[in-house]
Amino acid sequence: MKSIDSIPTSKVKRAGKLVTTGAKVGINYLKYYGEKLVKSESAAKLNLNKNNAEDIYSGLKQLKGSALKVAQMLSMEKSLLPQAYVDKFSLAQFSVPPLSPPLVIKTFKKYFGNHPNQIFDKFDSSSVNAASIGQVHIAELKGKKLAVKIQYPGVADSIKSDLSLVKPIAIKMFNIKGKDSDKYFQEVEDKLVEETNYDLEISQSKEIAQSCIHIPNLLFPEYYDDYSSDRIITMDFMKGEHLSVFTKYNTDKKKSNQLGQALWDFYMFQIHTLKKVHADPHPGNFLVNEDTQLIALDFGCMKSIPNNFYTPYFELSNVNTINDPVSFKKKLYELEILTPNDTKEELAFFTNMFHELLSVFTLPFHNEIFDFSNPEFFNKIGELSESYSKNTELRKFNANRGSKHFIYINRTFFGLYSLMFDLKASNVKINQFKNY
Repeated sequence: MKSIDSIPTSKVKRAGKLVTTGAKVGINYLKYYGEKLVKSESAAKLNLNKNNAEDIYSGLKQLKGSALKVAQMLSMEKSLLPQAYVDKFSLAQFSVPPLSPPLVIKTFKKYFGNHPNQIFDKFDSSSVNAASIGQVHIAELKGKKLAVKIQYPGVADSIKSDLSLVKPIAIKMFNIKGKDSDKYFQEVEDKLVEETNYDLEISQSKEIAQSCIHIPNLLFPEYYDDYSSDRIITMDFMKGEHLSVFTKYNTDKKKSNQLGQALWDFYMFQIHTLKKVHADPHPGNFLVNEDTQLIALDFGCMKSIPNNFYTPYFELSNVNTINDPVSFKKKLYELEILTPNDTKEELAFFTNMFHELLSVFTLPFHNEIFDFSNPEFFNKIGELSESYSKNTELRKFNANRGSKHFIYINRTFFGLYSLMFDLKASNVKINQFKNY
């Protein structure tokens, strides 16, 4: 993959890149209208999605940073996006054009004052893995193989301007109205800023590793403060293959169940015991080693779960609450899904909507053992998402629904369910850490 020598960092240059990308999308639509005359509409739409996904991803991968991070987040929404977008945007998880070796050396000198070869016994200036915010290099020191993650120049400084460019698109896509929408964008901005703070990531990584090391078949790298900074992280090199690679060929149910149980226990222990969770569950953040153990990486995106959100959120996973209209509606108010200003029409619509959604979304918690390999559960979620995305009645209402904490907690569960389905884990014990 060809490396790049610079990244647009100014607001003007980054906006210009998005304008260029927008022009390409416009041309794709012109082609689409022409193709509809000679092809079936479904074939023409398939080409449109493929071309748009290619051009949008091409533009975002040159910007890197939060613009590319948004694409990575969207790639997990398999039930909301056309498959062409999911396939292309998922590359943002671990496969984007890396920085050129000279730019890597320049960045390293900026934060350490020395060439990496003056710090490590060996350092490979060509990356082995490049994602949205940083890329990874292999180094050696005193016989130990290390992974050195270097953040792309300018990423931290461009978050606010990137989100200001994305905001109008998000408002239109998700039908967001009213002044309260700022709390959602602020939540995303705060998390993206945290992800660029590598000092914070190291402390979070150590905390989670220490707290979760007792979970069977789960491993973590060791982190090294002396060879890290607020923009560079040095950790153990962990040998394994990305979870997405493993799931493509694995047919061994025992391995699927072992990894699925480790993954599920990892998340449930964090959520129910630590009240803090790794809120970026995509395949690029997990490796599988030759002993079928799960290796968890990248703790830049951690979401703390306050009790006043945790309690009603998980009470809604209880089938008795879901089936009790009074209790159910009370929890919807506590979670800001229903508001005192709602009309009778809004109250009825959103109560019914969330009852239907939660009756499906919480199904794993209604069982002691759950089969994530059954496509019926995952398909139900997809069908409901698609149904409401096309619902004309929903478009009439203000879609500012729910606490700001929903953004990353729901993202965590959607991502976790997706990984469990990809693993085809079929015999997962659900409530080992239940305390609600």
